[in-house]
Order: sequence, then C-alpha cells, then structure tokens
Amino acid sequence: MPNPKRRHSNRRTATRRAHDGLKRPALSECPNCHEPKIPHRVCPHCGYYKGREVIEVAET
Repeated sequence: MPNPKRRHSNRRTATRRAHDGLKRPALSECPNCHEPKIPHRVCPHCGYYKGREVIEVAET
C-alpha cells in the first residue's frame, strides 16, 4: 500500500481545507407563519408542514 514519502506543506494542507468551513443552512419562509425555516422540514414555530399541522407547538 503506498505511503507518502514527504510531508505536505502547510500551504497545500490549508488550500485543501479551504472549503471545509461551516456554511449557514439554507432558509425558506414558512407559508403558514412566515417565519424562516429549513426547507422540507416541519416549521419549528408553528408545527405545520405542507399545509397541515404535524406537531403541536406549545404557546410561549
């Protein structure tokens, strides 16, 4: 099994890891309560998904 003969430089390692940073999740607007939510997920604010209530959310 092949093994590296020389260590990679810091620049080469940093260049490879340049795209590993965390990205903000994409958000869409809930059609029911108009709050931002992650697409294709139940709205955490009102509990609706695809026009019907899926989970009950406690009023705060």
